[in-house]
Amino acid sequence: MRVRATARGWTAVWLVVLALAQTAAFLVVWRAALHTELGQWLDTVALTGNQIGQDRIAEPVNRILNTMSALSLLAATAMIGFIALIRRRVALAITATLLIAGANVSTQLLKHFLARPDFGIDPERSAAGNSLPSGHTTVAASVALALILVLPPTVRVLGAYLGAAYAAVAGVATLSAGWHRPSDAVAAFLVVGVWAALAGLLLLVTQREQAQVEPADAHRVAAVVLGLGGAIAVVASALALSWLVDLPQLDPDEMGRRSLFVGYAGSAAGIAGTMAVVAALVLAVVHRLVPRVKG
Repeated sequence: MRVRATARGWTAVWLVVLALAQTAAFLVVWRAALHTELGQWLDTVALTGNQIGQDRIAEPVNRILNTMSALSLLAATAMIGFIALIRRRVALAITATLLIAGANVSTQLLKHFLARPDFGIDPERSAAGNSLPSGHTTVAASVALALILVLPPTVRVLGAYLGAAYAAVAGVATLSAGWHRPSDAVAAFLVVGVWAALAGLLLLVTQREQAQVEPADAHRVAAVVLGLGGAIAVVASALALSWLVDLPQLDPDEMGRRSLFVGYAGSAAGIAGTMAVVAALVLAVVHRLVPRVKG
């Protein structure tokens, strides 16, 4: 069936809602994590808890993080653009590149301009200042979502699951290595999610009149499974953090192993769950953004 103006209009409305919702979620994370003592304390508990079992995972964590350099980002962007071009989708190649560039530039600007008040909760890292959003996490997530856009429908679900898994692992790895607080990774996913919605709007504007949406390309079941799994992880994270909130706000270095593990594991679940939800939202609508073209 042809993509009519009404269908395109409703898709545009949905993308605007997604962009606004993820922007609002980013503002909530920013405000809670940086500008409240409770938020800073929870982040510090999770970051202190990464010491549990760190010796066993230090090598793979460092290997994952070391792959995310400026050179690797350029190589990944070139690969994604090449996939779009061999599908004869010039607008898609440009849009996917803009998604990656926009998300990563935005993250660096936000990290530079956002301030982190010093409440004396994490004195060891206070001199470093703000680290939200995470640059490494943004790299992984932006490449993952751009990959969902450019892959053909036959391999899109596989790409979505692998990309989301890699980005989630990268986000957790920044926490495990002590490079970033959990809120930094969650904020990075939301920044990328906003740019993915904006990229979708651009694709709608450049969409050809002869484009057609195939119901088989919707991948609704895969999107629901990915989104539901992410939502469950986010809920589990909220429960874990709620349990911590009920405890006395001691210095994290003086807390027991169980409390620190709950903070670390709960935060890791929140990081992975957020990425899964963001990826599911893109997977659910991509068949309307990159429909098949006749002729």
